[in-house]
Amino acid sequence: MKYRSANTYFRERFRRKVYKVGLSLDVTCPNRDGSKGEGGCIFCSAEGSGDFASSCCLKVTDQIDMAVDKLSGKTGADTAYIAYFQSFTSTYCDPSYLRQALLEASKHPKICALSVATRPDCLPEEILEVLREASDRMPLFVELGLQTSSDVTAELINRCYKTELYDKAVSDLHEAGAEVITHIIFGLPGESTGDMLDTVRYACEQGTDGVKFTCLYILKGTKAEKKWHDGLIRPLQMDEYFDIVEEALNILPENVIVHRLTGDGPKRILLAPLWTADKRSVVNYINRRFGH
Repeated sequence: MKYRSANTYFRERFRRKVYKVGLSLDVTCPNRDGSKGEGGCIFCSAEGSGDFASSCCLKVTDQIDMAVDKLSGKTGADTAYIAYFQSFTSTYCDPSYLRQALLEASKHPKICALSVATRPDCLPEEILEVLREASDRMPLFVELGLQTSSDVTAELINRCYKTELYDKAVSDLHEAGAEVITHIIFGLPGESTGDMLDTVRYACEQGTDGVKFTCLYILKGTKAEKKWHDGLIRPLQMDEYFDIVEEALNILPENVIVHRLTGDGPKRILLAPLWTADKRSVVNYINRRFGH
């Protein structure tokens, strides 16, 4: 099956192998601190989706150095890296704080691009100006946690913003010079395959430049854990999940980059689905099925 993978896209754009390094800022989310809600999205761990990122207690430069050193065993001398501010909502902060963090990352000799994870409701004009400045220095990707285009499902997962805000966010980010990567979760409670594919179509219609797919996985300590124990969430099996992925790939426009076909939760707190923990088997399955 043909689709444009991030690996292919990055090689074409940067003329070399590119890895992402997960970084953290000292931030939270508006659906955690009480400004819009509490506890975060039901699937989100205490690390705010940054379980694989470095500690926010370290300087950005030190976080990058540590991540690069960790990857050094499987990378070449000419490898470049994307500084990925991954944890929680990286634009939910003072603009000057974000400006300094992005500037520091952009000055690192190993960094070829910046990536910022956020929410559509956390992009005020002052933050957009910071992102414009960053995109003038080097390529900038902004990752939006949409997850679903259904406001009904969004309420169930405690997303705490209306889907219509995503439309404006994509437009504003394009004007700021950023490429938009949209996060979509398959297997959210109450959603049919048709609902999941509607989210994919919606993101593409609004002009997303890329997508990240993942299945809903259950982590210890999350609100999803109780719903799972109560039988209100049924995690997708591997074949079932990738059947949905295949249908999603079939409706993606050719220009939309696939940055991820599935994710994996940290094994120490992963409860289900356990097939996601066997990363090698999942990668082999993807290669057999999708030919990448």
